[in-house]
Amino acid sequence: MKITRHQRGQGMTEYIVIVALVAIAAIATYQFFGQTIRNQTASIAQEIAGNANTAQAQAITNSTAAATAANVHETLDSYDGNVGK
Repeated sequence: MKITRHQRGQGMTEYIVIVALVAIAAIATYQFFGQTIRNQTASIAQEIAGNANTAQAQAITNSTAAATAANVHETLDSYDGNVGK
């Protein structure tokens, strides 16, 4: 009788450890991707509420502009520095 009680306790302890590890992983993921998750959740909430999602459109515009600026090939010839200041 004591063996079964100890085995049940061991199973419950293992279950609690696994749940704790999953919770820690979820918290770490949320910390890493927190702002993205909040933005996506807010976007979904706005769409469900029937509001236009202008923040997402603005983010797409900004990302396109950043990608375009990143693809510009800069050399020392294109450096203006502090000329005229």
